[in-house]
Amino acid sequence: MDLSVETIVLLAAAGFLAGALNAAAGGGSLISFPALIAVGYPPLTANVTNNIAVAPGYVTGATGYRRELRGQGHRILPLTVASAIGSLVGVGLILISSQSAFESIVPFLVLAACVLLAFQPAITRRLEEHSGDRDRPGSGVLAGQALAAVYGGYFSAALGVVVLAVLGLAFDDTLQRLNALKALLQLIIGAVSAVGFALVTPVAWTAVAVVAPASVVGGEVGARLARRVSDRALRVGIVTYGVACAVWLFVR
Repeated sequence: MDLSVETIVLLAAAGFLAGALNAAAGGGSLISFPALIAVGYPPLTANVTNNIAVAPGYVTGATGYRRELRGQGHRILPLTVASAIGSLVGVGLILISSQSAFESIVPFLVLAACVLLAFQPAITRRLEEHSGDRDRPGSGVLAGQALAAVYGGYFSAALGVVVLAVLGLAFDDTLQRLNALKALLQLIIGAVSAVGFALVTPVAWTAVAVVAPASVVGGEVGARLARRVSDRALRVGIVTYGVACAVWLFVR
């Protein structure tokens, strides 16, 4: 698909906003994914392309939390394995999904991401009540993380909220340390799914070349924006936009 100048500008703007919102509040895929559909990509192609395009943004989040990851080695390895396996299952589900089946489910996935994002403050408040113990992940935790990774491999919007919820239910620890672990696992899920999609599915690489760098730049701006703009205002705006996109996907 050849991109017009107007399409390139729209995708670059969507990528920039997605990166900024991911850094500031999360949910950036609720901007970039509908934008890819709006310019003419089928939902399944748009989803695969979006997953690959937003993956570079996870690197910054993970490297920024290096200090908080110290002392969590006993968690990282088993949770990384669970995340990689779950992400591959998510990619596999994409491979066996027909275009029509994905189109029918995607509005519900967008709505689910909106709900997760809307309740993120409540999840965060709950996690802030935890402190102290550093438990090792048991089979239930690994299964929960694998399921979160399946979701991330299949549809990445609000992935961070899902992973953080699993970790918060599993471990008694500070929010910063849980956020660090979440950022690393999100990177693993994003990287595995991006490589899987690149190898075995059709990807709109021209769109990736526009959205990915724009999202990285947006991430840098978003980190500063988060200090100046109300988190609540950002969240309400993203959720409202996401719900509107879900309605549009239902009726298109």
